Amino acid sequence: MAHVIERPLAQAKAFDVGVGTLVAVAGWLLIFAARDAAYAVPALLGGFLLVAPLGAIALYEVSAQIEDGVPLDANLAWGAWHRNAGAIGMLGLLQALALLAWERLSALIFALFLGDLTPHVDNLWRELLFSGNYTALLLAFFGSGALLAALVFALSVVTAPMLMDEPVDVVTAMLTSWRCCMKNPAAMVVWAALITGLTALGMAGLLMGLIVVFPWLGHASWHAYRDLVEVRSGGPAA
Repeated sequence: MAHVIERPLAQAKAFDVGVGTLVAVAGWLLIFAARDAAYAVPALLGGFLLVAPLGAIALYEVSAQIEDGVPLDANLAWGAWHRNAGAIGMLGLLQALALLAWERLSALIFALFLGDLTPHVDNLWRELLFSGNYTALLLAFFGSGALLAALVFALSVVTAPMLMDEPVDVVTAMLTSWRCCMKNPAAMVVWAALITGLTALGMAGLLMGLIVVFPWLGHASWHAYRDLVEVRSGGPAA
């Protein structure tokens, strides 16, 4: 699959940089909005993984255009969600609810373990990760986050690209995603680990890495979907 992914990266550089920049700017705005609520910073950044597939729909369309051998059409890519607007909107609502649930769960964990002693946002990561004073909090935070992320991943790994590609409803797409994970557990675990690791890497350095990482993951996710769900414009094959 590597040589297939290289083509979108080579042919859609300007578009990819634009999308990646928008994502990085959105991340900076979230951090700024959470500057007075330190617990919300890791919660919102972690929540990025929950909603990222929906934000990559334009990238899926670009990958589809290149796959079909047609000229790149940025306007068509940005408007790709119109193709199945109702189902994609429902997916967006479900992902927003998942993000809200994660933010509330994070707030509860921080409140239970810290009370009013939450580190200032400027010192948050250093204090949490390197002071050695927050082991129990980190275990609860990352443990609960991993469980929620695993569930969301299983239900959404191919859902967004499928909704853009096929005239199906969100329940059908989510069940297809679940079946893909159940049929390919080892590959899905590796893919989830790559997404998590590359996203974390992209978030390092003031989120600048997302300018490159997010488009790459978007194109790769499209090709993962095409490998897992083979039938196009004829219903799901998984």
